Amino acid sequence: MTDVVERTELLLPGPAEALSGLLGVSLPDLDKGLPLLWHWIYLLERPAQADLGPDGHPIRNTVPEPPGPGRRRMWAGGRVRARGALVCGEPATKRTKVLTTQEKQGHSGALTFVVVGHQILQGDRIVVDERQDIAYRDAVGPRGQSSEPGQDAKVPPAEDEWAIDTSPTLLFRYSALTYNGHRIHYDRDYARDVEGYPGLLVHGPLQALAMAEAARARGYSGDQVFDYRLRSPLFDHQGLVVSATPRDGALVTVARDDFGRRTATGTLHLAD
Repeated sequence: MTDVVERTELLLPGPAEALSGLLGVSLPDLDKGLPLLWHWIYLLERPAQADLGPDGHPIRNTVPEPPGPGRRRMWAGGRVRARGALVCGEPATKRTKVLTTQEKQGHSGALTFVVVGHQILQGDRIVVDERQDIAYRDAVGPRGQSSEPGQDAKVPPAEDEWAIDTSPTLLFRYSALTYNGHRIHYDRDYARDVEGYPGLLVHGPLQALAMAEAARARGYSGDQVFDYRLRSPLFDHQGLVVSATPRDGALVTVARDDFGRRTATGTLHLAD
C-alpha cells in the first residue's frame, strides 16, 4: 500500500437523494453543496470480495489495514472541518492516510488506536479535512459481550429531540448506501452468536450523521468544525434519539437510546 491513497469521482445527486429518503430529512440544494457529513456517502472504498474478512470488513488492500488477524474494529469518533460544501455535478478527490498508531492494554486485552486522515478536494481546494479515530480490539467470545446495559422506563423524546426508528431495514439500507459490509449491522445471527451482542449494532457514523442533521435543522451551515465521540454501543431495539442544543456559542449534540442512555456526543461550531 502507498502512504496516501487517492480516489477521484464525479459527485452525482443519486446518493444524496437516497440518504434524504432514508432518514426522512430535507434534500438540500445540491448546486449549493452537501450538508455536513454527507461526504460519507461519496468517494467510498469498494474492496474486492476476496479482501474481506469473516466479519465483512476488508483485511487487506485497505487503509487502515487491521493490525493483526481476528482483531475487531470499532469507530471511536473523529473531527471534521468543512470549509464550505462539496457541490454535486463536479469531480472531487479524496486523499487518505494513516496519521498515527498507538498500542495500549485494556481490560479485554490489547487495543490498537489508529487515527486516519482524509482530505477531500474540489477545484484544487480542500473542502473537507477529517480525522477518524479507529480502535481495534482482540476478539471476545459470545459470552464476553452478551450483557446489555440496565434499562428502566422509556424516556419520551422532548420537543427539541428527533427520534429515529433504528429498524433492521434502516441499518441494512445505510450499510448498503455506505458500502459497509460489517456484519454486525445487518446479520443478527453473526452479531449474536459470534460477537456476542444482544442485537444489531447501530453504526457509529449513522449516529454522528444524525447529530449533524439535528444541527442542520437549527440552521447551521457553511464553514463548520464538528468533534464527536462514540460513548457506548447502541443496538437496533433500543432506538435512537438525537438533539442539538446551543451552548456557549456552539451546538452540543447528543445521541441517546429510548431509555436515556447517551451513546454519542459532539460539539459543533462555526469555523473562524
